[in-house]
Amino acid sequence: MEVLESRGELKRIQEPVSPYLEITEITDRVVKAGGPALLFENVVGPSHRTASPNVLSAVMNHPSIHPAHRPTDSRKYDFPVAINTMATRKRMSLALSCEDFEEHADRIEALLKPEIPKGPVEALKKLPWLLGELKNVPPKTVTSAPCQDVVLQGDDIDLYKLPVLTCWPEDGGPFVTLPLVFTHDPNTGKRNVGMYRVQIHDKNTCGMHWQMHKTGMRQMEDAGSKGKNLEACIVLGGDPVYNFCAIAPLPPGIDEMLFGGFIRRKNVELVKAKTVDVMVPADAEIIIEGYIDPSERKLEGPFGDHTGYYSLAEDFPVFHVTAITHRNKAIYPATIVGQPPMEDGWMGKAVERVFLPFIKLSVPEIVDMHLPVEATFHNMAFVSVKKKYPGHAFKIMNAIWGLGGLAFTKFVFIFDEDCDVQNIGEVLFRMGANCDPSRDVMHTKGPVDQLDHASVAEGFGGKIGFDCTHKWPGENGFTRHYPKLITMADDVKQKVDAMWPRLGL
Repeated sequence: MEVLESRGELKRIQEPVSPYLEITEITDRVVKAGGPALLFENVVGPSHRTASPNVLSAVMNHPSIHPAHRPTDSRKYDFPVAINTMATRKRMSLALSCEDFEEHADRIEALLKPEIPKGPVEALKKLPWLLGELKNVPPKTVTSAPCQDVVLQGDDIDLYKLPVLTCWPEDGGPFVTLPLVFTHDPNTGKRNVGMYRVQIHDKNTCGMHWQMHKTGMRQMEDAGSKGKNLEACIVLGGDPVYNFCAIAPLPPGIDEMLFGGFIRRKNVELVKAKTVDVMVPADAEIIIEGYIDPSERKLEGPFGDHTGYYSLAEDFPVFHVTAITHRNKAIYPATIVGQPPMEDGWMGKAVERVFLPFIKLSVPEIVDMHLPVEATFHNMAFVSVKKKYPGHAFKIMNAIWGLGGLAFTKFVFIFDEDCDVQNIGEVLFRMGANCDPSRDVMHTKGPVDQLDHASVAEGFGGKIGFDCTHKWPGENGFTRHYPKLITMADDVKQKVDAMWPRLGL
């Protein structure tokens, strides 16, 4: 927050504002206008004085609103709310401790494809760089931490004291929208950090939205097979790089906190939670400790989701709170999702750019990739490739559908390497010019996002790929000559470049 304020990227809001719908409406307008990060310093419960008639009506008529937070409640929360902190390329880059997040892609590419030294002298020259990149990677354990300045247990636990947002009128209740869920594999002990929405059920239980494809769900099932509960911690705040690590499609076995140390070039300090055997970031703002009983389910949702639609209410695991710890003067971090563009758009763009080297390692023909925010990322991919043989585009499609989170991509469009897939206008031009729907389409089925309401079944549906490359002679029955793309001669472009300042245009 200090960095954002020093860069002119933070706006402090003194006006009394409710966490019910009002913070969402303000933030939605700001994020879509490309506005600043917001720090709501005067967060109050809904009241006739602070809420508009429409807001009051939505809140009063919603059956899931906890009685302590009806519009007659004028409480003031102890925690300010920080939101929209990563909603531009600049702020997302600052969150990753750099001026532009492409820098991390270059670092990863250099590690994944190191040039073999030509001799011992060159090897010694490269050694300091390699050690510098890796020395701060492993997490460190500490015995005391700011995140445990205040420890609340037993009757002192009350989730309703946190300014948890009810984002949209038909949400099933308040949802923690920027949680980092720390768990350990019951078989291997390896840590997992994921970002799963958390609905507040009452003062000491909440819903854990572990979808069928998520690691958290696998770990809970494994714990259940052993007749055990799964301990977990919901972490709020700390270095914003943790948010990125939680959504990052890391290769299996790579610890998110180890990756966090790499990104920020500084070891992540971890401290043991007070009531569960889980290590948490020492610099976090708020920690909610507890456990999940694998046999227990409770209705969770609806929730206005990143799809732009409400995800429907379904039964999900229940998280039982055993302690809440927090910093002195803690800040409650939040985000909102809904119809794009939203803050998660820049989080997703950072993932796309930083992890492109990993994708290229598996599919080296790929030149670039664009997952458009308008399609909520996982629905659509524009991919440029170095085409080497007939049918190459179809090989790329199948490879994408076999790569981690990219397996959920419903629409894949493959273009030649000279196509700028970050330019939607050029993408649409190439798509219309080079794709014959009767010849250049591949249709298949497989896993899709569990939140995809259009799929044929929950978590399972169709996928389609489009070959938008220039066709080669004989490719898939193509027998005619393929025309050339119109381009100007290089010598003419250079001549015009030289005279351009004199033209006065």
